[in-house]
Amino acid sequence: MTDTSIYCIIVAAGKGSRFGSELPKQFCELNGKPVLMHTIESFRIASPDVKIVLVINRDHHELWKHLCENHHFSSPKTVYGGSTRWESVKNAIDTIKLSDQGKSIIMVHDGARPVVSPTLIHRVIEAAHVSTGVIPVIPVSDSLRELSDEGKSVAVDRSRYRAVQTPQAFDGRLLTEAYKLPYRDTFTDDASVIAAAGYPEISLVDGDPRNIKITLPDDLKIASFFLESVQ
Repeated sequence: MTDTSIYCIIVAAGKGSRFGSELPKQFCELNGKPVLMHTIESFRIASPDVKIVLVINRDHHELWKHLCENHHFSSPKTVYGGSTRWESVKNAIDTIKLSDQGKSIIMVHDGARPVVSPTLIHRVIEAAHVSTGVIPVIPVSDSLRELSDEGKSVAVDRSRYRAVQTPQAFDGRLLTEAYKLPYRDTFTDDASVIAAAGYPEISLVDGDPRNIKITLPDDLKIASFFLESVQ
């Protein structure tokens, strides 16, 4: 495995409009430091050789610089994001120079998922060595209903569905090729992009229920509990 180059794009370019705070969620304090720093440290601890590319909003450059100075934190290489998640990931991919020798893996992770465990990161990387793409998933616990165009609903079998998490990981050359496609509204995550490029066979691995994405203010309390429970 030593000839494999592994990259991780951490996407943190959102403005957090749903979060309802003046400060974007990825910069909010969680157990003494910004959410985003927890996320970055998770990958540094789990796999020190992974090359991290951090995507932030151009408007947040000075804020991130200030936070890093205050917390004596060394930032990874940064890239400015775009108007969509797809564009943000593409901007990061365009800065990655893959080697012609050996295999390359590119992971993509949400900056607002600070409780990603080393076990999950290792599981995804291991599967990515032998797969076109890998996504971690968890079973859906709530009942589901599907809405028709007419607004009617019908119950569906939740055992047939899985909730998708990050990090997702892909063959680096194939993902780079896939991101040369023009943008489509159906590109909801990186797996949908690589599938559109003709590589639909994506492997599923077990995710982690604690690997939550910070979306609402109360999620910070949940993430804090999870972080403290593993210390």
